[in-house]
Amino acid sequence: MDFLLISLLNGIVYGLLLFMVSAGLTLIFGMMGVLNFAHASFYMLGAYLAYAISGHLGFWAGVVTAPLLVAFAGVLTERYLLRRVHAFGHGHELLLTFGLALVIEEGIKLFFGNFPVNYTLPTQLDFSAFALSGMSYPFYRLFIAMIAVAMFAILYLLLKHTRTGLIVRAAERAPAMAQALGHNVPMIFTGVFALGAGLAGLAGAIAGAFYPTSPTMALDLGAIVFVVVVVGGLGSVAGSLIASLGIGVLTSLTVGMSFRLADLASTIGLGDWAREVGGLLTVPVSAVSGAVPFILMLVILLSRPAGILGARN
Repeated sequence: MDFLLISLLNGIVYGLLLFMVSAGLTLIFGMMGVLNFAHASFYMLGAYLAYAISGHLGFWAGVVTAPLLVAFAGVLTERYLLRRVHAFGHGHELLLTFGLALVIEEGIKLFFGNFPVNYTLPTQLDFSAFALSGMSYPFYRLFIAMIAVAMFAILYLLLKHTRTGLIVRAAERAPAMAQALGHNVPMIFTGVFALGAGLAGLAGAIAGAFYPTSPTMALDLGAIVFVVVVVGGLGSVAGSLIASLGIGVLTSLTVGMSFRLADLASTIGLGDWAREVGGLLTVPVSAVSGAVPFILMLVILLSRPAGILGARN
């Protein structure tokens, strides 16, 4: 029971971290149709900028300033790079953002080195929230979860219950009509991209103090973030939250499982046959936990191609 509770808590926190990173990509991919392969690199950039700033001005200054700087980098990316290739289709956008991701990664290595940096928790947040079976649970994990929940609430209210959200959704659904009504659609798209990049930077600034801040952190989350967006449904913030929590909990539970299909076969008298066949039958579930998000995506796409809360065309 203790293993289950800790795994659930870790899975929920990890899922909420995935949501923090994927929320911005949901806006960019779902509302602008831009395949931003460099989105996870903005997450990494936020972590490193927060680390650099916190070393001089303190942790909270880094957490506040880094997302703003990443958002500004998003403005420059959309205005001077993506806008020039948007008319040529998704292929050009994908190649451009893939190249941008490589540039950011190499830039990080050039300035900070190839190894993780010592981005540590502030002392006021470095304490135990509670103890379970003699094991203390860090408060900072719960702090990450609270930031993610607050982010979801703000985004949901902004998009669904404000005039700004209405204009953004109108520019996404009918850009020509929004332009005719006097709204600056290119400026709206720049703002959406900047917001998405800034949210990824905020996720990096918050999570980088707890999880390793290294040049590989973008690669570790890059593919999973796209899985979250696809499973949740393009443009659906609520869908991304559900998908993130599902992936986080399933991954956390399977990481600690030593169960094998051969064990199941043993209950019906086919254990010797299963061990002779070998292969996947004798591989523990924990060994394939990394494939869980992609298996979930396959199941969702086969049953509901639009995603969990995506709109059917």
